[in-house]
Amino acid sequence: MVAEVDFKYIIDTFFMLFSMVLIIFMVPGFAMLEAGLVRTKNVTAVLTTNVMIYGVASTAFLLVGYELAFGTWVKVEYSMWAAFLFQMAFVGKTINIMSGGVSERVRMIPLAIFAVVMGAVIYPLVVNISWGANFLKGTPLELHMFDLAGSTVIHSTGGWALLAAIFIIGARKDRYKNDMIKVIPASNIPLVVLGGLLLWIGWFGFNGGSVGSISSKAMADSVALTILNTNTAGLAGAIVGGVIMYVRYKLFDITMILNGALGGLVAITAGANLYDIHTPLLIGAIGGALVVFAIPLFDKLRLDDPVGALSVHLVNGIWGTLAVGIFAPKISFLDQLKGVVEIGVFAFVVSYIVIYSINKLVPFRAENDMQVQGMDVVECGVEAYPEFRRAI
Repeated sequence: MVAEVDFKYIIDTFFMLFSMVLIIFMVPGFAMLEAGLVRTKNVTAVLTTNVMIYGVASTAFLLVGYELAFGTWVKVEYSMWAAFLFQMAFVGKTINIMSGGVSERVRMIPLAIFAVVMGAVIYPLVVNISWGANFLKGTPLELHMFDLAGSTVIHSTGGWALLAAIFIIGARKDRYKNDMIKVIPASNIPLVVLGGLLLWIGWFGFNGGSVGSISSKAMADSVALTILNTNTAGLAGAIVGGVIMYVRYKLFDITMILNGALGGLVAITAGANLYDIHTPLLIGAIGGALVVFAIPLFDKLRLDDPVGALSVHLVNGIWGTLAVGIFAPKISFLDQLKGVVEIGVFAFVVSYIVIYSINKLVPFRAENDMQVQGMDVVECGVEAYPEFRRAI
């Protein structure tokens, strides 16, 4: 007969492992989404980059990052190995955000080096001051920000790293020319839809697993509410994104609908377990609207982001974290704002220094003739669609 303590241990271990698997589904989610949004001549490079990031960043986190984040192997009421795997599943997402936003002109070797630094040092230090060992404890910089699953810790961190990378690497060839913005359409809409929906499904493990336990009635209810609110925010973001696009252009843009959904999902990530079932409608709707308006704004600023990652992850990471201070009871808005600012300054400055330094040794940006030929041929030697004529 299984003792109650063993039963709780087994159930929570299984729950964390299952949540980790759902989060890993976001790896093909990012890969498919990005592969569908870039030109056919860069698809293999994008897919290779996503697989590389998963391998490199996860290994760096295993060897160095986890203990830097938490001080030691964390003692929990379920398997410590499950605790590690769950945390490891998060680390690559910060770099997926950055790599997608610099697609079609970034080279793999410097990106891989940055992935090592992000997985071993930058992301673990952000986790340390938010969820982990807290080396800032007792200082004026100590954070009391609430961020359930990483609107700021993961999504904004990746977004700030992307912003630093865009400043250094620049835009794709001829993206902005003679005060004109060259529109580069998505190459494969079915892949975009598949990737977006895989990310949506993965978010249930992302947020639901962050509750940390499911082995009691109260915790099971909390997990279920968290997943419900996560889904609701995604629905609201998709609907509002689609409605705004139709009102403005009389067109239903599936890429913007999906980005609206992802914006809502990012926004709810900070506090999905804290709200009633209606508040996520508002938070997700604002998230979807922010995406629609932020994407053209970043283009006007000549910040070239092929997948809309700045709008989805950076803007809504900030919004979602601040929303906790607005809508959740007993959560200080000022504490939330302080966390957004401190982590933002740290993530941007350190990422900029690291990317700038790597770029001096191994340039991130592919030469213009390489971009014309396509990163598939230049970097991988394998074209995703060899039977088709490559787009210029």
